[in-house]
Amino acid sequence: MTGAPAVPARTERPAPRGGRRTVRATSGTAGMAALLVSPTLLVLAVVVLYPTVMALHESLYGPKGLDPETGFISDTEPFVGLQNYADILGEAGERFWNAFWNTTFFTVVTVTLETVIGVAMALIMHKAFRGRGFVRAGILIPWAVPTAISGLLWRWIFNSDGVANALLGRQILWTSEGFQAKLAVIVAEVWKTAPFIGLLVLAGLQVIPKEVYEAARIDGAGRARRFWHVTLPLVKPALLVAVLFRCMDALRMFDLPYILIGAQKNSVETLSMLAQNEASNVRFGPASAYAVILFVYVFLIALAFVRLLGTDLVGDTGTPERSRRFGRRRKSAEVTA
Repeated sequence: MTGAPAVPARTERPAPRGGRRTVRATSGTAGMAALLVSPTLLVLAVVVLYPTVMALHESLYGPKGLDPETGFISDTEPFVGLQNYADILGEAGERFWNAFWNTTFFTVVTVTLETVIGVAMALIMHKAFRGRGFVRAGILIPWAVPTAISGLLWRWIFNSDGVANALLGRQILWTSEGFQAKLAVIVAEVWKTAPFIGLLVLAGLQVIPKEVYEAARIDGAGRARRFWHVTLPLVKPALLVAVLFRCMDALRMFDLPYILIGAQKNSVETLSMLAQNEASNVRFGPASAYAVILFVYVFLIALAFVRLLGTDLVGDTGTPERSRRFGRRRKSAEVTA
């Protein structure tokens, strides 16, 4: 009696070790990423890093003039260390803190108004109606106007015999010292840059699927609830990016109040205007110190913004650990199936 042919036993082949291959693939990807990013890093180093280092170096030197130790006129800038920073917080402290609070006030007020008005502009531009192209062009034109031209335009409007006083029926000296000068700068800045936020929010609105609104409408949500619970959360990443850019730009405000109101006006003098005034008087050391302080201020605001709202800025939906747990659960489900 012959038995059934023996079936050769199946030998388990060891799984190939992919550690080295993974390392090579990762290193190749990192090298390609570094190669692609290197031009941008080079430009940033030339445009941002080098001027920042030079400003920090220049802030450690004083202006040319009489050397108190020798009694002679010095042709070179003397090294004074941190004396310029001490003078800013000491002798020139009143002017510095006035410019600091003006800069902060303009940033908070203008960015808040621009955010509200920009979102309203985006909602209007997003709706489908006849003549929408002309409305979009009219809303975006102020943002396309150069800031210097915008400052001259609003200076004519806020002149003593200009359009603003004619509409109000009163004689207000908008370009003199006082709160009215701040108000003029705020109106001109909001008119100029609110369309920027509206443009970025509009880009976020256009990627929202219509099915989301239809589902919310079927569930009985009104317009207000659809805006707060559907539109606003979905455009939040784009809105936060726009607000971050506007905060950084408003903190460096210079040209609009300089052209609209004028230089050395305590009501509207910002940190950038203060640094420019010192540089125009050939006091490059104090001017660099003001510029360094402004750079640190802008950097800290941006860092705090990204740290607190970084997840929303990048549109991340979870942490790496959460992603790994989701991957393990998905693999277990596939094996079970």
